[in-house]
Amino acid sequence: MPVVVVESPAKAKTINKYLGSDYTVLASYGHVRDLPPKDGSVDPEADFDMKWEVGNDSKKHIKAIADALKDDNALILATDPDREGEAISWHLEEALRKRKVIKKDTPVSRVVFNAITKAAVTEAMQNPREIDTALVDAYLARRALDYLVGFNLSPVLWRKLPGARSAGRVQSVCLRLIVEREMEIEAFNAREYWSVKALLGTPRGQEFEARLVTLAGKKLDKYDIENATQAELAVQAVSSRDLSVQSVEAKPASRNPSAPFMTSTLQQEASRKFGMGARQTMSAAQRLYEAGHITYMRTDGIDMAPEAVTAARDAITDRYGAEYVPGSPRIYKNKAKNAQEAHECIRPTDMTRDAAALKLTDADQRKLYDLIWKRTLACQMESARLERTTVEIGSQDGQVGLRATGQVVLFDGFLRVYEEGRDDDVTEDDDKRLPQIAQGDAMAKRDVTPEQHFTQPPPRYTEATLVKRMEELGIGRPSTYASIVTTIQEREYVTKDKNRLIPEDKGRIVTIFLLNFFRKYVGYEFTADLEEELDVVSAGNADYKQVLARFWRDFSVAIAETSELRITEVLDVLDAALAPTLYPPREDGSDPRICPLCGEGKLHLKTSRSGGFVGCGNYPECRYTRPIGGEAGDNGDRVLGEDNGDEISLRSGRFGPYVQRGEATEENNKKPPRASLPKGWQPAEMDLDKALLLLSLPREVGPHPEDGELIEAGIGRYGPFVKHGRTYANLESVDEVFTVGMNRAVEVLAQKAARGAGRGAAAKPLKELGEHPENGGPVNVMPGRYGPYVKWEKVNATIPKEIEPEQVTMEQAVALLAEKAAKKGTRKKAAPKKAAAKKPAAKKTAAKKPAAKKPAAKKAPAKKAEAD
Repeated sequence: MPVVVVESPAKAKTINKYLGSDYTVLASYGHVRDLPPKDGSVDPEADFDMKWEVGNDSKKHIKAIADALKDDNALILATDPDREGEAISWHLEEALRKRKVIKKDTPVSRVVFNAITKAAVTEAMQNPREIDTALVDAYLARRALDYLVGFNLSPVLWRKLPGARSAGRVQSVCLRLIVEREMEIEAFNAREYWSVKALLGTPRGQEFEARLVTLAGKKLDKYDIENATQAELAVQAVSSRDLSVQSVEAKPASRNPSAPFMTSTLQQEASRKFGMGARQTMSAAQRLYEAGHITYMRTDGIDMAPEAVTAARDAITDRYGAEYVPGSPRIYKNKAKNAQEAHECIRPTDMTRDAAALKLTDADQRKLYDLIWKRTLACQMESARLERTTVEIGSQDGQVGLRATGQVVLFDGFLRVYEEGRDDDVTEDDDKRLPQIAQGDAMAKRDVTPEQHFTQPPPRYTEATLVKRMEELGIGRPSTYASIVTTIQEREYVTKDKNRLIPEDKGRIVTIFLLNFFRKYVGYEFTADLEEELDVVSAGNADYKQVLARFWRDFSVAIAETSELRITEVLDVLDAALAPTLYPPREDGSDPRICPLCGEGKLHLKTSRSGGFVGCGNYPECRYTRPIGGEAGDNGDRVLGEDNGDEISLRSGRFGPYVQRGEATEENNKKPPRASLPKGWQPAEMDLDKALLLLSLPREVGPHPEDGELIEAGIGRYGPFVKHGRTYANLESVDEVFTVGMNRAVEVLAQKAARGAGRGAAAKPLKELGEHPENGGPVNVMPGRYGPYVKWEKVNATIPKEIEPEQVTMEQAVALLAEKAAKKGTRKKAAPKKAAAKKPAAKKTAAKKPAAKKPAAKKAPAKKAEAD
């Protein structure tokens, strides 16, 4: 039986049902190879040679495919119909050839289908082709670019900006959009203006609203009425005059349906209508595709197959009648800069089946399918026919003029099924219905009211508007939007509040750094032009290595120049660039850089592992700090009250706000009791009672009913918890720490134990790094109660927060272990064990070297490039 390989087991199950027992259908579970997260995986000096590595999880999937090929020497690669799918097929073939599973006489073919239906799968199997090398080249170019940017730029950020996590080729440009929008909002000055509206009555007793458009014989512009005094004069001018209808004009109008969905528009509409994030949308769409309900969901195409158009028109006729079907099918064409290879739009595979007919149990899938089904039918329906009416009302002397507009829907057309959402709430007068009005009718003035308005700053981006803006600029691809938006949130550069994206201080610092030292590489035009070059490669009209060579020539120079800068030089540049935001003018006219706490030191931009902040230059004598985005005093030091003679204060430290009891004294040089504010607790809302609650932790819940050992509740690095002996179990909320009782505590501890994480459970390594290069013995990345750590024999070294445990390299691990051993003297204890194991004497000497080798800990650690 020929072996057919697809990407997911769900997809494999559906396709196997269509192909039957004549084929063996297996899943690759996505990509099987990746670039190792270490230096040299892409070598610019060796013509951009790329070293690929099969992932540990993928080895068993490749073995399963290899074993199946022993029974039938025929391989059919049926991964997704896009660049990524083409790359997965190429990786599979390369990995199998390396294992010598594919022989000279092994037929290898590639098939693609836009939908997982019996007809589409059968047709695809009848039309096999070879792997498209141009698409693979475009993938290789993109992957190499992302690696070169991420792997070379991220270490520069770690060294120059403590707390910065990473930088990616497209991710950084996306972050720039959000940060620049926030700076626009902060720099915005609201402008006051007024409008006047009149509630008028017709001779038939009906009422409607009209707005003032002419005053003193002059047409009013938006800002002509500037204040309340002018508005009151306008009200008097209207109230003191008789008004009548000057003209009534009715014009026919029509509205056409929106095009069917492609990836970006689906993400935008799901965000508008359901508040679904890009990743959530694509996850639901993926499951719908794998189940055979919709066509492929990663596409820039908006064209629809002729048979699908016919099916849609038939479904419209059956459901709504022939009057809702236009005389000829609607044809849609792409306007996007970077239209991907010829993929269809996202549509249902069966137009006759709505969401109710599918009986979907998953809420996200049900909502998304309903959206896709309605949009697809609507795009082939008749236009909505409207009548728009404009009524001009004025005084006999021509000094005052008002206007009323409205519309009537004569035929709903596609609006019966679907109407596209809007990114921001907009109220249009055109949507109002007007009563029967005739020219010459006298208007009764029921009420004339002025309304104050202020110009509004541009709104923060939602995921929908951000994706739309990236699409307009030609940045990124539809398959990358979800991962880009997710990555900048996971890196804590951006937070999402009420569906709006807000830059964190560290995200702002990273953006300003890149704009000052790598402006070209976060440029909108540069990034879009690079995308176009990759499109040329995918069309087979350019050599991808020449694209890489041109990019690397300039980028490597920029990296080298920035690496020579000292942190103080970088901070001075950033401090100057951010000065208008960091030090706004004060009302009393005093120097905005003078510390408001001590009155002597000057404020300056500083960085920490948690991001950037403004601090006093008189540190440690003065500990005043505040966030970049906060005004002076908002989150600075303040006394909350006293308790038992101790002053309880709120302070903003480098790692966030905290409360403190008392002060350190000369007699007692220990740090006074402190407690960080948990997530969700705002400094402005802190009072004495809340501070005392935090300082009282951990809280005793009581003795465990089984062994009598004390159970405590507290807040740790990973959130609220209950603790029994060495067992920690998470609580759902911070509030529960102060209210959790014995029954609830015992329950969550028992659930933790049932999951195999109880006391005495042997921890499995998160990552096995191999043998220690100098001393031997396994080096592993382990999960710990206080966070992940590196373990070698009896030496345990905590992994810094900014380094992902899955991305730790042996070089980083050895440096961390050496630093820990030097501090604790652990090496001396380990030496006898080496002797007992009869290791060569040279090995014992080598064991002491890392502890004294300070430069090793300072070397920039290698880290996996961020793929956009």
